[in-house]
Amino acid sequence: MTYRIATTMLLAGTLALGACKKDAPEDLPPPPIDPNAGSNQQAGPATPGVGTNEHFVAGVNGQNIIYFDTDRYNIDSADAAALQTQAQYLAQYPSVSVTIEGHADERGTREYNLALGERRANAAKNYLTSIGVAANRISVVSYGEERPVALASNPEAWAQNRRAVTIVVN
Repeated sequence: MTYRIATTMLLAGTLALGACKKDAPEDLPPPPIDPNAGSNQQAGPATPGVGTNEHFVAGVNGQNIIYFDTDRYNIDSADAAALQTQAQYLAQYPSVSVTIEGHADERGTREYNLALGERRANAAKNYLTSIGVAANRISVVSYGEERPVALASNPEAWAQNRRAVTIVVN
């Protein structure tokens, strides 16, 4: 019995609210103004703000990743050039701090790969600090084999996964 009363009251309330129809106002607001109307110039792509990872990657021309040989963590000449570009960006934007992520390929034990990823991240950090970037602006983290960018099990994929990635932290 109570179920019928509750259902009847619910339906009555729904019908009462449904009957409250609003008419459209007589005067509508003006349409939005197009800022490009009357102009032949097209807006360019939005520039990412300073302090974002997108701004950093654009500022270093995509050179935020360095790659390593198997079981190695030494900085070669290509890595040094990329890190020098990163240092120039960091010198230009002294309020920006970064994290260097160390990665390894899937071969080896989890513990070994975490340690190798940390050595790779620290090698990049040490190089940056040696050319003038303050150490307190750089943190390191190792993901070992846990965050691969290439999922295949072949030499090409392994080469892509042996890396250190510099990212901006907010």
